[in-house]
Amino acid sequence: MLILALALNGNAQDTTASHTIAPLQGTIVFRHDTSIHRRLHILSGKDQVDLIDIGRNLLLKHPGIRTDTSGKKAGKLYPAVLSSAEYTLETGLAVDLTGSLAFYTGERAEDNISNIYLNSTFTQKNQILMPLQGDIWTKGNKYNIVTDWRFEIFPQNTYGLGTLTADADANAINYNYLRFYSTLLKTVAKDFYLGLGYDVDYFWNVREVNPPTNGIPTALEKYGFSPKSTSAGPTFNILYDGRRNEINPEPSYYANIIFRPNFTFMGSDASWQSLLIDVRKYQHFPAGSKNTLALWTYDFFTLGGTPPYLLLPSTESDTYANMGRGYIGGRFRGRDMVYLESEYRYGITKNGLLGGVVFINAQSFTEPVTNRFEAIAPGWGAGIRIKLNKFPHTNIALDYGWGLHGSSGIFANLGEVF
Repeated sequence: MLILALALNGNAQDTTASHTIAPLQGTIVFRHDTSIHRRLHILSGKDQVDLIDIGRNLLLKHPGIRTDTSGKKAGKLYPAVLSSAEYTLETGLAVDLTGSLAFYTGERAEDNISNIYLNSTFTQKNQILMPLQGDIWTKGNKYNIVTDWRFEIFPQNTYGLGTLTADADANAINYNYLRFYSTLLKTVAKDFYLGLGYDVDYFWNVREVNPPTNGIPTALEKYGFSPKSTSAGPTFNILYDGRRNEINPEPSYYANIIFRPNFTFMGSDASWQSLLIDVRKYQHFPAGSKNTLALWTYDFFTLGGTPPYLLLPSTESDTYANMGRGYIGGRFRGRDMVYLESEYRYGITKNGLLGGVVFINAQSFTEPVTNRFEAIAPGWGAGIRIKLNKFPHTNIALDYGWGLHGSSGIFANLGEVF
């Protein structure tokens, strides 16, 4: 992967140069810095180093590191931009521009960091992906505003329902997609929230690409589909979030339960109901180290009705399309899904610039005839972490994953996978 990264930090100081850059307010202002000088050591030393320090050293001739002496401060912004060219199983060659903006609205130690994420991806398979996602916390964590808006033109293969499908079952489809998810949660106890949301999914120009002419219906045709569909309804949310930084969580717990009924009187083409359970745990291992063992389960159940085929749970159907490393997106799909993953995150350099991970996951989907979980598709792999911005602890994640039957590929992310 080829990467060009840029991040800016208001209130951050260069402790070796003779000037600092004031907080971004439309103009760059320089003022004298009397801080103790600290030299940049790319792969050694104990002072935390990121790609911004290295970029400033190489391009701006600042031979040192930045420090943040003001600590957590409301209104402090941590923007980051990542431009990359990459090759993945699902997209082929892709050109990607990703931006994130992290900030605090409060200054207490227990105040969570907010994050807004914007991505634009264009691929050689004529795919366009434009998600705008936000997880915003008001002062004192009183309210949590969660959004997931996106536009997609996304040709891809679908393989039918269940975990027992074969690569030979691949059937190319194309569709356009708009998503509008918005949720407001209110604290009812420390780290515990209740909330309401409204979700809308709109598909159009859904079609099979070069469908077989032998008269045998495809999995999509057996399930039933139309060129366009709308699903809309409220969501009822129960959230426990002990993470102070969702970008790179420290030891904590996270649990989110979402019940979504879709109603025709709210704009849905059909009535159907679903339940999503998302639970995560993070702990230092071994105790006393900074290495982290992260555990994740992401489970989806269709409680009633018939969801559109493309809204059934599938590989990479989580919010940030990270689930199921080792397999192409959409490789498995079903009415119900159970997913488990474990990842071990460890440091490579003491200055935090480089880290590594090893991971293993397993996904299972109900079969179309028995409606039972009858098989498991495991995935496993390893990756490297490169510190893009040390203040919000934003990493560039580059992983290589393997699955069954020769499935493998590169998986990239801005921030930790979960």
